[in-house]
Formats: sequence, C-alpha cells, structure tokens
Amino acid sequence: MEEIINRVANSKLKTFDLEEIYPEGKRVVFDIKDWLYEELILKEKDFRDSVKNHNWEQYKNSFVAVTCSVDAIIPSWAFMLVASELMPFANKVVIGDLELLETVIYQELIGFLDLRDFSDKPVIIKGCADKPIPASAFAFLIEKLQPVAKSIMFGEACSTVPLYKSKI
Repeated sequence: MEEIINRVANSKLKTFDLEEIYPEGKRVVFDIKDWLYEELILKEKDFRDSVKNHNWEQYKNSFVAVTCSVDAIIPSWAFMLVASELMPFANKVVIGDLELLETVIYQELIGFLDLRDFSDKPVIIKGCADKPIPASAFAFLIEKLQPVAKSIMFGEACSTVPLYKSKI
C-alpha cells in the first residue's frame, strides 16, 4: 500500500481564520430608552441623574453598543455622556447596534495585523465560524491581505473559491 501524503500540510498554503482573533468578552447592548420620560422624551436633569446613579462597573471588560430602541429624538450629547461613563470600564464602546460593534472591533483588529507570514503565499480565508463575524470583516481582511498575498481563496483547503490572484 502507498503512503498517503497530505499535500495541503506540505504546501505553502496559509489559512486565516477570523474566529482566531475574536476577542473574548461580554457583548452588551445599552439601551437608553429606559431613561426617557415615557420612553419618548429626554429630560436633561432626569437623564443626567440616571447617568450619575448608574453602576458603570458592571460593564468592566465588556464590549458595549449604546443605542435607543424607541423612536425618539435623542441629542448626540446624551449618547456621548453615556459613552464617557462607559469608557473607563468597557473594552470598546460604540453608538449603534451589535453588528456595528463587531464591525468596529474587527476593523481595529485587522488594522493592527502583521501579515508578513502571508507575504507571497496562497491564502485561504476560512469561512465557517461559530462566533458573530460581520461580513464587513472579510472585506477588511481582503483589503489588508491583497497587497501581500500571492493569491486569496475562501473556504476550506478541500474546497475553495478563488477570490484574487496577484498579477506579478
């Protein structure tokens, strides 16, 4: 019998899994609707009292999306005030929803990646994930990888979809 050779393991092929850089930490939606009068009107004094008396330490090491889930007109300073209180405790704060939060997290992480190991190599971007990876993270990764990689594919080593091939 012939020995089975794993050609994928012996190739220069590099795999990038966005799930591997996913930062651990609780994701929280902070909804300010409960601090509005009848969930409709922001009364500055009452709002500021709510901010002052809230336990901000509970968001320690969390990633927080600050939003308002009701159709109310909220001045920008209200979101900024909440964000300023969260900053000393949370890992990241955005004004928006959880998808925006994950997008911002990945944009920052990918921006700081050192991709020297991927230089002039064929790269597979792994597609399946158990964590909430936003679609935009894949675009950020392509933007960062394309100038250095020889080629970029999507999927698994056994079945990939070609995305990019260097013309050099």
